[in-house]
Amino acid sequence: MLKSTFRSDLILLLAAVIWGFAFVAQRVGMDYVGPFTYTAVRFTLGCLVLLPILLFRKNNAYNNLNPPPSEKRRIIALQLILGLILFGGISFQQYGLQYTTAGNAGFITGFYVVLVPVAGLFLGHKNNPAIWVGMILALAGLYLLSVTHKFSINPGDFFVFICALFWTVHVLLIGHVAPLTDPLRTAVIQFAICALLSWIVAAILEPVVMSAMVDAAWPILYGGVMSVGIAYTLQIIAQQKAHPAHAAIILSLEAVFAVLGGWLLLSEPLTIRMLLGCMLMLAGMVIVQVKRSGNGG
Repeated sequence: MLKSTFRSDLILLLAAVIWGFAFVAQRVGMDYVGPFTYTAVRFTLGCLVLLPILLFRKNNAYNNLNPPPSEKRRIIALQLILGLILFGGISFQQYGLQYTTAGNAGFITGFYVVLVPVAGLFLGHKNNPAIWVGMILALAGLYLLSVTHKFSINPGDFFVFICALFWTVHVLLIGHVAPLTDPLRTAVIQFAICALLSWIVAAILEPVVMSAMVDAAWPILYGGVMSVGIAYTLQIIAQQKAHPAHAAIILSLEAVFAVLGGWLLLSEPLTIRMLLGCMLMLAGMVIVQVKRSGNGG
């Protein structure tokens, strides 16, 4: 059990790395296209990357699952709901990034680190003290990492806070759905729903211009293939074994890699305060892992 959960945590960490560097792609991509257009194209690409694998792979362990029709309908309904939640979360995040600082956006998005275990208590999840300590350290690290000036509430902050609410529900629901069915099929369904809704909203609110999409090709490709096609699927696979609160803490490390990506690729500053925030977040994850090792899994 310990080995399998450790592997899941490593997979979640890889997803956090990809998502962290995706913040760079998101910022650059919106220099050329609107937020809903960017989201629509990247999630369409994510579907196109995964669909051939889903259709043509062999020896799928989930093919032997044969739930009754009522259970199949329930699983499909949950997958469709995941798509709606994903659309809501990514849309509010992408839209809010236009009107708030990257620091505020990173901190407010990170509220799901607190919200996931708190919500989990009402769902009957068991959270040992190590998880709470790790959560507090991760949240403190997010604060030092992201908030670099006086905190103020503006429309962008409000939109990103709503995004954090969506991520909370998404992490918890993924933890419920992932063990029930093929994670790759779940990924494709939720990506398709998110892409379809984004195309509809983009067509209504934004100019959808092919030349602009071509200009934004590299950030869109990273956002679609790496961030959507690979990282979201890694999350689904990993959360078959990972505790939702553990997943929230590890995935929150995307803020660390967002700062590193901005420093390496956009020449953004990397201060002592930011480095201390990175250390606190890493400490939160390590405390959770050490405690679980001591408990035998």
